Amino acid sequence: MSEARLRAALEGCARAGQLVTYGALAAEIGLDGAGRIARLTAMLEALMVEDTQAGQPLRAALVLGRVSGGLPARGFFLKAAELGHDASDPAAFHRAQIAALFSAAGKAADPSA
Repeated sequence: MSEARLRAALEGCARAGQLVTYGALAAEIGLDGAGRIARLTAMLEALMVEDTQAGQPLRAALVLGRVSGGLPARGFFLKAAELGHDASDPAAFHRAQIAALFSAAGKAADPSA
């Protein structure tokens, strides 16, 4: 159930040209209690595998860490590298993912939106 909510929430973010924090996304899809961010992270990493296998931009790029300077948390970049993506320049990699996601959703690529 939460996986379907996660997919719908991320699709909505891409269509709206907006990014979301881990905490706000967890609340939006109904994850609560201790370990909610860890559960969300596991779900996002599963989506990253799926997206990589499908040759699609990483939907998890839409989710920002509260204290990571406008980027996803470090684990996003580690997982991306593990999956074979070149995330050696995290900011550039993130910009490219966001641009591809927003383009696919028909939005201008503006990560600050």
